[in-house]
Amino acid sequence: MVAGMTKHKRKATGVDPSIKAANLKRLRRIEGQVRGLESMVEDDRYCADILMQLSSVQEALRAVGRELMRNHLRLCAHDAMAKGNKAQANAMHDELIELMYKHIR
Repeated sequence: MVAGMTKHKRKATGVDPSIKAANLKRLRRIEGQVRGLESMVEDDRYCADILMQLSSVQEALRAVGRELMRNHLRLCAHDAMAKGNKAQANAMHDELIELMYKHIR
């Protein structure tokens, strides 16, 4: 986290409207897939079918995560490291390392 900022009040410094729209569309599709999973479980569907659908949802979430990471690196991180002071750059570096460790699981 960048020094002096709280998690709940931070906003992205720049988001391409088309990327935002694409991510929202993906998330709505994922929401539908999750509802489908719920229905499959309720209906006692074959476990292998549920696991395949679950795998699809996980990959869709990873795709959204990749786009968010790309945007974060391109805009937020770049600005903090290029335009900020040394403390801000170091804080962003630490944040990126933490994100990479969490994202690659």
